[in-house]
Amino acid sequence: MRKLLLLPFLILACSAPEKEPEPVAPVAEGLFNPPANFPAPAYALAGNPVTADGFELGKALFNEPMLSRDNSIACAECHNQSYAFTHHGHDVSHGVDNRVGTRNAQPIQNMAWQKEFFWDGGVGDLDLFSVAPIENPLEMDENLGNVLTKLRSSSKYPALFKKAYGSTEITSQKFLKALSQFMISLVSANSRYDKFIRKEVGILTADEQEGLNLFKQKCSSCHAGDLFTDQSYRNNGLNIQGSKDEGRFRITENPSDRYKFKVPSLRNVEMTAPYMHDGRFYTLDEVLRHYTTGVQQSQNVDPLVKDGIALSEDEQAKIVAFLKTLTDREFLTNPKFVGN
Repeated sequence: MRKLLLLPFLILACSAPEKEPEPVAPVAEGLFNPPANFPAPAYALAGNPVTADGFELGKALFNEPMLSRDNSIACAECHNQSYAFTHHGHDVSHGVDNRVGTRNAQPIQNMAWQKEFFWDGGVGDLDLFSVAPIENPLEMDENLGNVLTKLRSSSKYPALFKKAYGSTEITSQKFLKALSQFMISLVSANSRYDKFIRKEVGILTADEQEGLNLFKQKCSSCHAGDLFTDQSYRNNGLNIQGSKDEGRFRITENPSDRYKFKVPSLRNVEMTAPYMHDGRFYTLDEVLRHYTTGVQQSQNVDPLVKDGIALSEDEQAKIVAFLKTLTDREFLTNPKFVGN
């Protein structure tokens, strides 16, 4: 009897061999190279290694207007490489039908080191990051299902997915992971400051060096480390009491998080104007003046800035001079990031 019971399983084992896993290419050299002075990436690279074909697919999708409802706006519309992948000159993002968003578009750079995304940290996984702008009615105003349908019906994308994943099947997981592969490859770590710190070439001027020293004394508690952010959420004393945008509170519903926003990285800050979550300041000089004389005594204002930061006009100018050394020209002009 035992032999008879085993027979169907033996037949099934012979007739239905286990499916071979889809081939995955090795990590492409030069596409994701963590800088030696950076901390370990937060992104789970083992689950989505960057491949040459995955990167190219992600880049194509990043520049694809079919991701929007009316096929008019791509991710690259609000994230322009020349300005560290920000929406240069726009205080807040602009979407389909010229709809106006509520927040300033943040840079897309060094994403592999971020643990949470957007000004309020509303997304905690880079692989889910892209869904938010696609489905936001003020941005791309589409839904993910429609996007996948359009990609499946195109003459271009089934072949690109096959190259990247070994199959023409287009799924939400493959779509989102391809976008992540492109975004985590956008590593900025080769500014004049970086070369100075690594003792490679060049020096900082006297004003820039003094600005660096002042920055360490006055600003590095929040804009910490080589990423120039501690990734915390803080109320930096903007005049926003009564604003509909209550920042981190929208996610946590904790009253102590009301009007707190994520501390942004300062890499390439020279190129990412306008500044703050609502794009209210158009120059770095305005930003420094805010911290010196403009901080409002409001609910949850951060203790580090509540009394302002004592800086003379000369000291402010020297900090701005230092901040400009964080501009990574190679990153801003790298042709491998340019869409076809």
